[in-house]
Amino acid sequence: MAAASPCAEPAGRNKPDNTAFTQQRLPAWQPLLSAGTALPLFFCVGLACLALGLGLHFSSGTIRELELDYTGAPGSGHSCSRCANASRAAGARAGAGACTCSLRFELPERFPGPVCLYYQLSNYYQNHRRYSVSRDNRQLSGDAAGLRSPATECSPFRTDPRGLPIAPCGAIANSRFNDTFALYHLANGTFHRVPLDNRGISWWTDSNIKFSNPALVNGTLEATFKGTAKPPNWPQAAYLLDSNPNNTGFINEDFIVWMRIAALPTFRKLYRRVREGNFSSGLPQGTYCLNITYNYPVLSFQGTKKVIFSTVSWMGGKNPFLGIVYLVFGSACILTGFVMLAVHIKFQQQNQMDVE
Repeated sequence: MAAASPCAEPAGRNKPDNTAFTQQRLPAWQPLLSAGTALPLFFCVGLACLALGLGLHFSSGTIRELELDYTGAPGSGHSCSRCANASRAAGARAGAGACTCSLRFELPERFPGPVCLYYQLSNYYQNHRRYSVSRDNRQLSGDAAGLRSPATECSPFRTDPRGLPIAPCGAIANSRFNDTFALYHLANGTFHRVPLDNRGISWWTDSNIKFSNPALVNGTLEATFKGTAKPPNWPQAAYLLDSNPNNTGFINEDFIVWMRIAALPTFRKLYRRVREGNFSSGLPQGTYCLNITYNYPVLSFQGTKKVIFSTVSWMGGKNPFLGIVYLVFGSACILTGFVMLAVHIKFQQQNQMDVE
């Protein structure tokens, strides 16, 4: 008989305590799914989804939208065709001359406020893996070390030809949308400027938690960014994005909106809101003129650009898909409930006949 090893652990050392919790003797509820419990559940869930789906569907139907395509494709006869051709020839190079065009349109009905102004791009794959990771979150959060030594994921937009670190670095920041819009309303034979509010257009978590400027040097943001380079496609440095010190650098709201990448190739992003001055109650019916500073090239990748005016409701912007999903799911639950009820009645009668 072999002797016990001196390193062997005493028997029972790893045995759990003799308690109801460790020995799994706690009382538990084990539901028994029967027709009396499953069928009401299917019908209740189905009716709830139908009610929610109808509410979402009709609410989405009350939202008013107006889309204006300003891509300016060749041969389209669009007023922005000249700018589109110029941007295609120049690409997105910094310093390329800005081109302006205008769209005159009729608003067929009153848009109650607040009215949101979106820009929409198509055939633009922000969810491409190499594109989506081409950023430095440490740099964007205001870390001084990230400002001087960007992440390797930002390559080839990590440093400029002189070796200076780019701030902000990466492909997402370098491709920032830079078209601008100015809206005018025709009243009494004169076009009046419609104020566009750029406050609060980004997610609260983005503007208050994820994005922050580095600590000021000598009290100025310009000194903070000294020794860094702007992205190649930007006409100016990050600290010059806005004259408002609370909306420039990494905390510029237009920049923050662009940095939240989209999942689908056709997407829209919030640009401005109409909720100030004489237009605080909305946009009245009438004639409008939209002046566009056309900078962003899209013809090179067969993309399109649109401006969208939209009202909002309790559910947000227009989204008919969500209501349709709830309606389909609710209908499927109720249909399944009726099928199960029919099967239950059939076999219940058959069981009763077999017993008799």
